[in-house]
Amino acid sequence: MSSSIPSLHALVSHYCSPSPLRFLPNLDRLRSPVADEARENPDIPTLFRRFWKVAAPYWSSEDKTQARLRLDQEQFTKQLLYYLGAFAGGIPVFVLRDYSKDTLSLRWRSWMTSYYMRRYFKNQTFYKIQSQSIIDNPDQRIVDDLSSFTSTALGFALTFFNAAIDLISFSNILYGIYPPLFIVLLVYSIGGTAISVYLGKDLVNLNFMQEKKEADFRYGLVRIRENAESIAFYAGEENEMQLLLRRFSRAFENLSKLLISSRNLDFFTSGYRYLIQILPAAVVAPMYFSGKIEFGVINQSVSAFNHILTDFSLIVYQFQAISAFSAVIDRLGEFDDLLDGTHSSDLLEPENSLEIDFLNRNIGDPSFDQSNGSIPLDERHRLLEIKNMTLQTPRTGRTLIANLNLEINNKDHLLVMGPSGSGKTSLLRALAGLWRSGSGNITFFTRDNGQSQLPVSPDTPPPGLLNEAEENERIENLRPYMVLGTLREQLLYPTWSEDSPATLQSTPSSDILPSSMQLENLQDTSGDLKRPTDDDLLRVLQDVRLGDIVSRFKGLDTTYDWSCVLSLGEQQRLAFARLLLSRPRLILLDESTSALDEPNEAHLYRHIEAAGITYVSIGHRRTLFNFHSKVLYISKSESVDPSYRNWTIEPINQTSDYGQAKASS
Repeated sequence: MSSSIPSLHALVSHYCSPSPLRFLPNLDRLRSPVADEARENPDIPTLFRRFWKVAAPYWSSEDKTQARLRLDQEQFTKQLLYYLGAFAGGIPVFVLRDYSKDTLSLRWRSWMTSYYMRRYFKNQTFYKIQSQSIIDNPDQRIVDDLSSFTSTALGFALTFFNAAIDLISFSNILYGIYPPLFIVLLVYSIGGTAISVYLGKDLVNLNFMQEKKEADFRYGLVRIRENAESIAFYAGEENEMQLLLRRFSRAFENLSKLLISSRNLDFFTSGYRYLIQILPAAVVAPMYFSGKIEFGVINQSVSAFNHILTDFSLIVYQFQAISAFSAVIDRLGEFDDLLDGTHSSDLLEPENSLEIDFLNRNIGDPSFDQSNGSIPLDERHRLLEIKNMTLQTPRTGRTLIANLNLEINNKDHLLVMGPSGSGKTSLLRALAGLWRSGSGNITFFTRDNGQSQLPVSPDTPPPGLLNEAEENERIENLRPYMVLGTLREQLLYPTWSEDSPATLQSTPSSDILPSSMQLENLQDTSGDLKRPTDDDLLRVLQDVRLGDIVSRFKGLDTTYDWSCVLSLGEQQRLAFARLLLSRPRLILLDESTSALDEPNEAHLYRHIEAAGITYVSIGHRRTLFNFHSKVLYISKSESVDPSYRNWTIEPINQTSDYGQAKASS
């Protein structure tokens, strides 16, 4: 017992020791409270400095060195090499994967653009869509929707593929740890997907309408650019701004609804994502406490659970992107159905339509009628024949011309006159194949190629007849069309494709564009017609009194917005220059000299007549009688009698009323 009790000598030595350290606790208790209150809180730099002062000594001590030496240096080096190898091999794989995806998307888009554009221009579908207003913004569908479709489709394909691989890999892990947890996760994801579809059911239509309204707003801005001069003359800036703001407000209102629907879906998606995060740990933890699994299995189950949740919930997490993609698919599908002829409107093709045929005809064939005109029979060559044609408007079916019979022979120039709205321009549309509403037959007689040809459909002319049919007829209207390109392209359009050195240098190489889009594969519609030289182009510009245009715009290969930099009269003269270069056998002129003075009008008509071109003109000027051999006068049709005839054809000679008007002019 005495061994457990300190000796008296030890106690005395402890408390009577002269060392001052044993009195420090007592001294601390005797400190003034005022000193504690006056103490300032250390600032952040001071805390960092003190932390380093306290912690640093260990890291320069021998004990730290020994701990470092005890690590497995060989294993560390091996793991480091594994990481560096995976890093070096992974970067090229990921970069090349993304590059391959983007390249494939670009080539897919290029092919689809060519595919849709060929169908868009086939059989004048682009004109029918525009004139009948069947669908909105086909240009936006070709440009934006095709680009979005290809890139998004490939992105989703890779995402679903990665999700499938990930699901297969981690499902086995989670199912092996605790099968009921896997079943719960499957049911949870299916229910979440169903709720997401229900909550986001309006997103597809809202995205569809947003595409339309944004495209409408952009189209309004394009029209401002194209009609800037007319708007400026009218001083219509305020009205145009109001119209544009009205279109923008529609897009804004629709986008507001879209954002509200997206917000509501985000509430559910966020709750769905985080509500179940605690489930795997809560389910597996009791198994750890009972000793059935190790602690690492908990982390393993949580990781596998989150991977599978992401894979199963792909539709939930990507629903907004999927709904936007669905709108793109809907717009492209509607466009595709229209091009295939399976759309509900089916381009509003009439039940009864005009038949247009192309027929080969020998120049020496004597079977000509002598019903109209004053040109001797031996100088004639039949170009056009109309039999029992009744022309109606495509949408309303209103009759414009009833039971028209007409023949046009070589040098048999026809002037079409009548009050506004009587159907003069509609007649030219029918002759050009743009309008088919009505009944009757229109036959074009093409040049003889030594073979006998039966009448064929204009949609599919036989080989050898297509270029002749195109060469046989040409139409020019009040405002000529100016293409996007050089002055040379304006003159060569549409008979020859432009292949100037400047264009060839800017043409993408064949290893970039797919074969369907390479420019060398584009067909030239000139047939055997010799391509004009630069001297030919300069001479024809002189013939139409536009000789100064080359010096004004510094050559034939400069590019401008020609519809803006040229006056309407200059554009009309440029259109006549095209005719003198291509020399079609028959042309349709819809007030094509309305912006010219009478001397220039006479000059151009004499040139095309001297070139051997037969023309059908629409106009109101009395001076036009001087350049035509007969006149077709169309009055407004007000009778419902199918046998009623609202037109007359008379020769223009010295004894006729038109001849007297010709003499007076």
